[in-house]
Amino acid sequence: MSDREGHSGLPPVDDDLSLPKATVAKMITELLPNDVSCAKETRDLVIECCVEFIHLISSEANEICEQDSKKTIAPEHIIGALKRLGFESFTEEVEDVLKDHKQQQKDREKKVSKLEQSGKTEEELWEEQQKLFAESRAKYESQQQ
Repeated sequence: MSDREGHSGLPPVDDDLSLPKATVAKMITELLPNDVSCAKETRDLVIECCVEFIHLISSEANEICEQDSKKTIAPEHIIGALKRLGFESFTEEVEDVLKDHKQQQKDREKKVSKLEQSGKTEEELWEEQQKLFAESRAKYESQQQ
């Protein structure tokens, strides 16, 4: 039986859910001064706290989502959950990260559309690339003589 079961309407914790230990360890190391280290037990506790935080925010965002008669949790539901749970100080940074993410998505779509706008198949582009590599190699080799 989980520690969370029956408390504040949250579902029981799935012990299989976690965060990558190496990633969390790297983040902790980057945030700590060089002369401070972090014990394995402390890293594991940080991971448990992060997982619990994610469950808490997700659960609250799901409630907001249901109240909005939506079936998909959207970024605004997460921001609303942060505010409801008293994490208003996080919302500005979350909104900045969301803005950056949306810009990256737009940039990625532009790259895809450039490929589509070329009007060439992948095979044609690959052949063109191989030709350019061969020309570059020949030019380089001629300069070496």
